[in-house]
Amino acid sequence: MPLPLSVLRALQTATATEAWKALFEHAWSVCSPPINPDKASPDVTKRDADLGAADLFLATAGWDLWRSYEAVVPRTADALASWWTSRAAGRAVLVLDAMSLREAPWLLEGAAKRGYTVHQARATGAELPADTSSFAQALGFAGRGALQNNGGASKGRLPGATTDSTDLPWEDCAAQVNPSQDWLLWHHWPDERLHDLSVPGHGLAALAREASEKLRSDSFWNLIHCLTAGRRLVITGDHGYAASGQFPDVSDAGQAQYLKDRFKSGRWAALDGLGQKAPGAWVPPLDLQLKTAHADVAFSLGRRKWKSQGGYPTLTHGGLSLLEVAVPFVELSRTGGV
Repeated sequence: MPLPLSVLRALQTATATEAWKALFEHAWSVCSPPINPDKASPDVTKRDADLGAADLFLATAGWDLWRSYEAVVPRTADALASWWTSRAAGRAVLVLDAMSLREAPWLLEGAAKRGYTVHQARATGAELPADTSSFAQALGFAGRGALQNNGGASKGRLPGATTDSTDLPWEDCAAQVNPSQDWLLWHHWPDERLHDLSVPGHGLAALAREASEKLRSDSFWNLIHCLTAGRRLVITGDHGYAASGQFPDVSDAGQAQYLKDRFKSGRWAALDGLGQKAPGAWVPPLDLQLKTAHADVAFSLGRRKWKSQGGYPTLTHGGLSLLEVAVPFVELSRTGGV
């Protein structure tokens, strides 16, 4: 769908801070309403397409907004650290690796149906590059694996948290949650499935069906029940993902070869790995070079893919599009609880 007139007017006249606020609120309004589980795949696919106009703006008339992203967008790691220190005790964080705004409706629906109080629900921003390592570093850890078996205790920006990083079933995760401790639990789903479902014939529709099943399941909500025993809980993601199987192919042969040379089948590349490859001269650009808090990086800009050896993945992340960088930030507690 086209950008709503109110959003378009805001983007034309707003400061960078106001523009990003309008874009994130627009993305949340598109993705967060309830979904019929029987129509999970077509509805999620439609919502993804509905945000295409916002990504087109960010890749054309508004491409320079990306240069202000780190300075003005409230980022998830900072929001978690601020929330954590604002509470004396009774805290838990569940990070679902690569959870995007597409998955937010299942969290909100489940919380309402199962009697939880939602204290805030909004979109916050991933680190750049939008990948796991950047987010772990932003929380003060060397990487996701540093949290395994309480390896992150007394480290990072969430002091006092018992930590774990795992791909175990929800039931096994719930069994290890001690009600007397604060928690930071980083689960590898759905990121582990992005790679499994990134081949042609799978992609967004398959992941939408799986997300509907897993995030509505009794076992998932039993984990939430354990994490909210005497605690306020935030559920969030380290980054989102691009449904790149839905992206159009770059039609110009020179542009396609340029992107393939720079990014192979990916969405970003460290500048020190590009050697003498000069940035393109197209305006608006096909990619952006940014000095981020984590690395000097070239990013693929917007919704585009190109032919590459083995086929371009249908699900991926790390580039510059809204659903790669915007993630849910949902704070909840048991009704009548902390």
